[in-house]
Amino acid sequence: MRCPICGKKTSPEGNPYRPFCSERCKLIDLDNWLSGRYRISTPVTSGEETQPAASETPESGQDAKANRD
Repeated sequence: MRCPICGKKTSPEGNPYRPFCSERCKLIDLDNWLSGRYRISTPVTSGEETQPAASETPESGQDAKANRD
């Protein structure tokens, strides 16, 4: 496995900073996130994440009727 920041080979076993090779690379990655260097390239359209899928919403009234019986 290679560190995603510096490319140095690192072993995941016994490495508290994995997937990074060191605390330094881990903190560089954190700074990249906090500085906005990592971002989604395609804008999220409104409603794309806020509307639940049809399978997640109960059909009107059917669950309520089943619970009363």
